[in-house]
Amino acid sequence: MRVFVLDKSLNPLDPCHPARARELLHKGRAKVYKRYPFTIILPDRVVEDSVTHPHRIKIDPGSKTTGIAVVQEQTGRVTKGLEIAHRGQQIKDALESRRSLRRGRRNRKTRYRKPRFLNRTRKQGWLPPSLESRIANIETWVRRITKLCPVTAISQELVRFDLQQIQNPEISGLEYQRGELFGFEVREYLLQKWDRKCAYCGGKNVPFEIEHILARSKGGSNRISNLCLSCHSCNQAKGNKSIEEFLQQKPEVLKRVLAQAKAPLKDAAAVNATRWELYRRLQTTGLPLEAASGGRTKFNRKTRGIEKSHWTDAACVGESTPEKLLLKGVKPLIVKAKGHGTRQRCRPDKYGFPKAHAPKRQFFQGFQTGDIVKADILSGKYTGKYIGRIAIRFRPSFVLQLPTQKFDVHPKYLKTIHKADGYEYQQP
Repeated sequence: MRVFVLDKSLNPLDPCHPARARELLHKGRAKVYKRYPFTIILPDRVVEDSVTHPHRIKIDPGSKTTGIAVVQEQTGRVTKGLEIAHRGQQIKDALESRRSLRRGRRNRKTRYRKPRFLNRTRKQGWLPPSLESRIANIETWVRRITKLCPVTAISQELVRFDLQQIQNPEISGLEYQRGELFGFEVREYLLQKWDRKCAYCGGKNVPFEIEHILARSKGGSNRISNLCLSCHSCNQAKGNKSIEEFLQQKPEVLKRVLAQAKAPLKDAAAVNATRWELYRRLQTTGLPLEAASGGRTKFNRKTRGIEKSHWTDAACVGESTPEKLLLKGVKPLIVKAKGHGTRQRCRPDKYGFPKAHAPKRQFFQGFQTGDIVKADILSGKYTGKYIGRIAIRFRPSFVLQLPTQKFDVHPKYLKTIHKADGYEYQQP
């Protein structure tokens, strides 16, 4: 990917090729400004003496992962791709755990008190913390990128639904349910729900057929919860057998299919609940904002022959997508939201009783939990050089977290290369 470049006053210049960045660093004309995303600064350059080109940030919001791409509008070159993994479910689980502990404690301590539940107010536009975190992650990275790259516009995928009701506001009832795009919408939903795999054999990249879990001849309906994806051979082999009979030799597959068939629509609901709030917040950046549909994204991706992923979907968002996108060699930066720690000082056990108290300090020997460090261990079982994220203890023994393992390390072997900012990074 291209490297972000800043002038001596921290104004963004055009991103450069990694080889050019290495050359500038080797000659001493540039210094490393930031590790993630990798950015260099030129102390002898000002933006007035440089030529910059307009770039566009493209966003494909998702419930679990959001794709972001930075595209140079004149050439169609994707200069940066990111995939941001949200922590909405983790926040929801933590809040539910806290609520259950508080409810138990309240029942024990104040069982005779009159219940109070109408004395809380919420500001207009309030969203649950699990949804608010998704919007905040996207907003954070949009503002970061605008400081590192000459961005002139933003594109956001806003809706994923057909436009029938817009074209014909009077449409209703069965006419709307069986509209022109009905089959397309059902197929797209099933492709997402079943992860583009055969529900029975797990086959990928084959023509799929819509399969009734309970056959129509046995009283099955066309409800979404009764539909799945199947390859042709599995569909023919199952026929009108019950799923229990067809998968009696595969109890694990049977359990998975039945559970996935009844999976709730919470991911789609999360995107629907946050899309307009995200749109309003992106408008506050002052940049021109383009809104587009999921159908347009898929059309752009298919006509340009691009493989599906979160960041490539983002690159194809909107009518502004160039006829030719230059994606060769681009590897997205994987960004995982980790939070900024916790303010909870008292740590309860599973019954809600105090078991430990967290220290108020955040730093020890200049390190903080979440710092990305370079470890140069000279002896012992883990001799070698590593780059990872640390979790500090208030003694000279930290936990170094790597993608595949974690182990204890003494802080004397560590050097900070990126201060904790609430995210974990991985370059594929």
